[in-house]
Amino acid sequence: MSDDSSDRILDGRAWTDFCRALEAAGQVVLRDSGPADAFDRAEGYRYLSRLTRVALETFIETADPAFPTFRRPSHETVKIGADNPDNYYQAATISGEYEYVIRGKRNTIYYLGLGTYYGNYAKGVERGQSGYLDSFEVGPDDRFEVTLSCDERPGNWLPIEPRSDLLIVRQSFQDRSAEQTADLEIECVGGPSTPDPITPAFVDVGLQAAAAYVAGTANLFTDWSESFARHDMQRLDPAVAAAAHGDPNIAYLYSSWELEPDEAFVIEVTPPACEYWNLQVNNHWMESLDYRWHRIALNHHEAVLEADGSVRIVVAHEDPGVPNWLETAGHRRGNVCLRWVGAKEHPVPAVRVVKRAGLHA
Repeated sequence: MSDDSSDRILDGRAWTDFCRALEAAGQVVLRDSGPADAFDRAEGYRYLSRLTRVALETFIETADPAFPTFRRPSHETVKIGADNPDNYYQAATISGEYEYVIRGKRNTIYYLGLGTYYGNYAKGVERGQSGYLDSFEVGPDDRFEVTLSCDERPGNWLPIEPRSDLLIVRQSFQDRSAEQTADLEIECVGGPSTPDPITPAFVDVGLQAAAAYVAGTANLFTDWSESFARHDMQRLDPAVAAAAHGDPNIAYLYSSWELEPDEAFVIEVTPPACEYWNLQVNNHWMESLDYRWHRIALNHHEAVLEADGSVRIVVAHEDPGVPNWLETAGHRRGNVCLRWVGAKEHPVPAVRVVKRAGLHA
């Protein structure tokens, strides 16, 4: 691979193949089964540009497992697989060849979960989970350490496997205005003291992995989006969620929607006893809508419940003047994601489309 990569770098094939692979990935936006209007397709191409950005960060800039650093794999302008608007996501490249320690200060974030995984969303790559930790021994100064290793360790231990290559951190807000995220840093234990110089193989392989990630991610979650029943809620198979690097404590439920200007999508359910729940509105590409400027998500802390403990959430283009309204932010179609976190029961909501004018009846 090294000699071949040197040739591919010298004659430009490494870059040309990367660009051609990105061009081919654009076909996901042009699917006959997908939206045909310019608005949704424009979002699709923006989505690919965002995936390209995070892919280069992952497979080129922060790809050395001997020198891990936390990156933001999903945030306000990079959105993947129904990213949770309540979450502060972090990720780091790791390897089962090494041992790691995470040092942190817990602060006031409502939920903190650390997961180790293998594989990525590129087509044909095996992926799954190798460990998860969401309960920590914390010192009197609110500080803690977590060891990541193949062999069990005392105290806060997060398992990894020889094939593990990814750490994902989920920090979930209950009330973003009143909570502070945990301060975290990660260190490779016993690794080299300085990084090796860049090599042709590192760049060649990284560009190939980045392009495969863009295509694989876009197609995977577009497949999901197109599989969701219109105006009917369904739970995602837990094995599918685990393979997609989901949180094992979460039951994920989805539905797709399409609304005329005078219609509303109504979701009704009695939430189970659980640590946290939320419902969010996504576009066709399974990106959360822009929560910086629009109210597109609702959690257990914010929701207004009925007298019997049930909740009615309304998705509509304009404010219908009822509690728990979520905006479509200019979208005619999309999907919703509901999470039950730490629940023993996972009720499936009743959903329906009604005329917005009839919501008060």
